[in-house]
Amino acid sequence: MATIFEQGLPKTVANHVPLSPLTFIERSASIYPDYPAVVHGSTLRTWGETWSRCRQLASALEKRGIQPGQTVAAMLPNIPAMFEAHFGVPLAGCVLNTLNIRLDAEAISYMLEHGEAKAILVDPEFADVIQQAVTKLKHKPLIIDVADSEFLGETQGIGEIEYEALLNEGNADFAYQLPADEWDAISLNYTSGTTGKPKGVVYHHRGAYLNAVSNIMEWAMPHHPIYLWTLPMFHCNGWCFPWTIAANAGVNVCLRRVDPKKDYAANCRGEGHSLQRGADYS
Repeated sequence: MATIFEQGLPKTVANHVPLSPLTFIERSASIYPDYPAVVHGSTLRTWGETWSRCRQLASALEKRGIQPGQTVAAMLPNIPAMFEAHFGVPLAGCVLNTLNIRLDAEAISYMLEHGEAKAILVDPEFADVIQQAVTKLKHKPLIIDVADSEFLGETQGIGEIEYEALLNEGNADFAYQLPADEWDAISLNYTSGTTGKPKGVVYHHRGAYLNAVSNIMEWAMPHHPIYLWTLPMFHCNGWCFPWTIAANAGVNVCLRRVDPKKDYAANCRGEGHSLQRGADYS
């Protein structure tokens, strides 16, 4: 029997929306557009700039024929493009599959095939592995080269287009849509296959939202934290910290790899940006 509280009190757009971590970056970019969001080498981008780039990525993927519900993979270290993919890919309604950069071509090929990847973002450091992996696939994904300015090795382009050129195809005012159902998939992750074939694990928007907020509560995290990326973003989507830092309007300090000697030397020389928690960047 229905109670009085079940009568005339339906869910409406005024009192209910599906939970999605995509709302975090929209809010931070709206309230703190001039606050730093991403630092990588000599690159510093604000939340307003990062939000625009994420929408450009979503728009460009759509223009390239990538449909909602399809998979976009990423073979990237902790660089700005990896952070942007955590928002740009799902803003297009797609599912982000972050690949373990330590695996071989056979394992990566299996993941791309099993996850039905339609596109893949590739850092030049892993171009050889991806090139080998793709040759094993029946259906070849769109390969997007990501030319990271901090990569010091030889750059081998294997893709159809470079990441920045792809963004230029997109619209910064892209009319994205949040998921109609918070149970919709936002990301796909795989185990390393140590006990057989890799196992796929799916995050939905609700789960990613709740985990991201839980990180803030568990860490008693202050507003505008400065977060150094040593945990790989490919690992369980960095335990949802890309979305956590967006929720808290923090600073993502990107790092291709953890190299204590190199990092210590750079700090001694005073390289990089000076960031102060709580500073007024407006």
